[in-house]
Amino acid sequence: MTDLDQQQADTLAALAAATTPDAVEAIRVGALGKAGWISALLKALGGMTPEQRSAEGPRIHAVREAVGGAITARKAALESAELEARLAAGRIDLSLPAPTTPRGSIHPVSQVMDELAEIFADMGFAVSTGPEIEDDWHNFTALNMPETHPARAMHDTFYFPDEDEAGRKMLLRTHTSPVQIRTMLAEGAPLRIIAPGRVYRSDSDATHTPMFHQVEGLVIDRGIHLGHLKWTLETFLKAFFERDDIVLRLRPSYFPFTEPSVEVDVGYTLVNGQDGKARRVLGGTEGWMELLGSGMVNRRVIEMGGLDPDEWQGFAFGVGVDRLAMLKYGMDDLRAFFDGDARWLGHYGFGALDVPTLSGGTGVRA
Repeated sequence: MTDLDQQQADTLAALAAATTPDAVEAIRVGALGKAGWISALLKALGGMTPEQRSAEGPRIHAVREAVGGAITARKAALESAELEARLAAGRIDLSLPAPTTPRGSIHPVSQVMDELAEIFADMGFAVSTGPEIEDDWHNFTALNMPETHPARAMHDTFYFPDEDEAGRKMLLRTHTSPVQIRTMLAEGAPLRIIAPGRVYRSDSDATHTPMFHQVEGLVIDRGIHLGHLKWTLETFLKAFFERDDIVLRLRPSYFPFTEPSVEVDVGYTLVNGQDGKARRVLGGTEGWMELLGSGMVNRRVIEMGGLDPDEWQGFAFGVGVDRLAMLKYGMDDLRAFFDGDARWLGHYGFGALDVPTLSGGTGVRA
């Protein structure tokens, strides 16, 4: 015990002379490690008399605290100095090319959504949204599809086991048409909106997936007729596909929420590709391709929206956003949209700064 003060002084002097964190670690092991001299003194306390422990114990613990604190401080100082030296020695050569890093891209569906919003905004349409988890009344009943209506069989619906507070069935919406009802009830008329978003149906193949994207259009005003519908769709498709030779054909059809209802076909021309195979290019009237459904809003739907059908009329249309992307950008399998393949996204994706504009084109590939 007589050499305790001298051992402490020697250890502190060695710490002050240490120039690397490794040297500090060696001193720590020599003092506080299992075989260290301070550890040996602590073990020796067990063999002392009570009077000796009372006298020497506080001295030994004080030395341990002093040496331990000095070790921590010296190690932190050396590590900080080492870091400062590395930072001072390091530099960035701005003449070198930027390092290669992964580059993200805008998904074609997101790009087409922006294109649609840009085109319809220029035509005076606002964008409306609604919940993807919908109740049975908004998704079916308010759209002229009551409980026993056969049109419900046209939708392979994902239902939830629980009902809402009003006792209505809950489901994943099968179309974005419920947004029409919600907007009419909330805003009244006149109204001019598009409602893009995700929808869900139990179906899967090369042209169908359980989740896909749809955009609905709705116009409610006085004196609205089919001519307004045809002009709107024709103007939209010419702007979207960036062609002036788009030709539409309206065919009578049936949808429970429109009357009369019409399917819209778009004319196309067959063009031989580099592989010798003919492919369809929109424009002309060499053939016809079904593209979307539309019609005049059914009187009962207008009533469900809280409006007087004798005063207000309107038209509605719906088209798959994924289908539009496939036609415009030459994709042949809808399932690839949701695979998350970086190679596919790198080929079909768009740059983050490629914002669609009517003057600069709605979809210039990055």
